[in-house]
Amino acid sequence: MELTPLRYLVAIAEAGHMTRAAEALGVSQPALSAAVRKLEDELGVALFDRTGRGVELTEAGRVFVEHASGALRDVEAGRRAVRALAGLETGTIRVGGGATAMGYLLPPAVRAVRREHPNLRFYVREAGSEAIAGAILTGELDLGIVTLPIRHPGSGELMTVRTIEDELRLITPAGHRLNGKSSFRWADLAGEPVVGFEAGSAVRAVIDAAASAHGVTLDVVMEVRSIQSIEQMVRAGIGAGFVSRFALGEDAHGGGVSCRDGKVTRELAVVRRRDRTPSPAAAAFERALLSPGGGD
Repeated sequence: MELTPLRYLVAIAEAGHMTRAAEALGVSQPALSAAVRKLEDELGVALFDRTGRGVELTEAGRVFVEHASGALRDVEAGRRAVRALAGLETGTIRVGGGATAMGYLLPPAVRAVRREHPNLRFYVREAGSEAIAGAILTGELDLGIVTLPIRHPGSGELMTVRTIEDELRLITPAGHRLNGKSSFRWADLAGEPVVGFEAGSAVRAVIDAAASAHGVTLDVVMEVRSIQSIEQMVRAGIGAGFVSRFALGEDAHGGGVSCRDGKVTRELAVVRRRDRTPSPAAAAFERALLSPGGGD
């Protein structure tokens, strides 16, 4: 049922007179009468009694007007809610990523969006790339930052909206024999204790594959989840470790050490479902990630 006839019906009921209702609505009286007749034919009952002073609702008319008024209020509330979302006055952004994304890539974008739209809310999940991809596919997350390639079943349903190249650099404890070196070779790490990311994670796979390609199996003596944990364990002297360049300063002493056998790199990607239109809030966050400096 169209909403316009319902609005006409409520206006007539409030005015109690066809002519006055037509004037208030800015339509002709014949058009208003025709709309009422169509409603009555559809419902199979009379909605108004004609009197000498105008019109009065029948019992059926009173029941129907009550529901029609409620429906119109609900529609108007829905329109206000949609306008608020479109105007970024409300909304929730659901985003996920791994340690690098959580610690270094997402915060600048969150800050930029919150500065422009302080009423938006964020739901953030930290997990491995496969788990993040799965959550996007099921609709639990709007978008995420993952390490390519994505190995989750159904990953063909995801689209990449931006890629970010990341270098994994070596950091070492104080007094380590590689301290102060401008670069290292994989052979330098043979037999050396290493603090690594947890087995099965995408970043761990990148590091292990690079070492293996040069005939080295890393002696991982501890596995942790976060970059901060690796840094703390390295600082405590447990072993050397690899962290993202985004976690390091670029000066000679704090920027980590690159591999002379070839930089250890991975490709990060901002992804979302290709068959879903982002909400206004998610679209605003995506733009922040795509803007210069938004992701690196």
